[in-house]
Amino acid sequence: MALHPQARQAIEDAAGELPVTDPSYDIAAARHQARVAAAAQEKVPIAEVRDVDAGGVPARLYLPEGYDAVVVHAHGGGFVFNDVEVHDAAVRRFAAIAGAAVLSVDYRRPPEHRFPAAPDDLTAAVAWLATQPELAGLPTFAHGDSAGGNLALVTALRHPGRFAGVALIYPFLDPTAAFDSYRTAADGFEPSEAAWYWQQYASPDDLTDPDLAPLLSDRLGTLPPTLVTTAEHDPLRDEGEHLVLLLAEAGVEVVGTRYLGQLHGYWRHASVFDAAEPTMRQVGGWIRMLVERARRTAG
Repeated sequence: MALHPQARQAIEDAAGELPVTDPSYDIAAARHQARVAAAAQEKVPIAEVRDVDAGGVPARLYLPEGYDAVVVHAHGGGFVFNDVEVHDAAVRRFAAIAGAAVLSVDYRRPPEHRFPAAPDDLTAAVAWLATQPELAGLPTFAHGDSAGGNLALVTALRHPGRFAGVALIYPFLDPTAAFDSYRTAADGFEPSEAAWYWQQYASPDDLTDPDLAPLLSDRLGTLPPTLVTTAEHDPLRDEGEHLVLLLAEAGVEVVGTRYLGQLHGYWRHASVFDAAEPTMRQVGGWIRMLVERARRTAG
């Protein structure tokens, strides 16, 4: 299928931008620009928003009215970019849609802090949640987009039985770029850029560690119900869909959805992509389904 017109426009708008692979690329400046742009975004009101110290890791906790579940959110950005401020508008919208508290974790990023700093920070935040009386005991979900999808999956694999579900938005899983979509669906996200992100994150010796490359994990069968969404025009498409197949073969309750015409990164830009909010609502509805199921089972 052809690119959605909104995806085509996004690629045209990004034409001429300096790629991350350019030696003159300024990571600090790019981070600052992303925060400035995020500050101008419309933000859905949430009953309470707190910046917290989650076991030594900075995080932002969103508490919508009547929440009855908790989502641990790991933001995307190739492990290198974005933070809780950049994801604030998207996470607010998601918390309101899902009716769940969301802990957005401001994990350490490379190149300043390389693997395994990021998954270790997610692990610390999960431990902190168990100490919070208002959150402990509620169904807890791991959620992330792109590199955050990698971290959410690794976090769930590190904590068998801890999560009620795992929701992954076009997860970044394969440092070897071995799947065909790197050659057939790399619209707006060059394979060389994907390789650059892995190079910032980890050393070559780390690339077979399942805490970095979770497709290699021998514990995939321990996962709770899992939802994976992919974008049709995304080099990461096939690795996400391969994960769906692996989980199904391991006996995990898993759902995979491909968003046609879409490209990598669309999820958090509801003002640009018509598919963004429906994707959030799919994930939110799936979380509600599992919460209601748990309630019926407990009753």
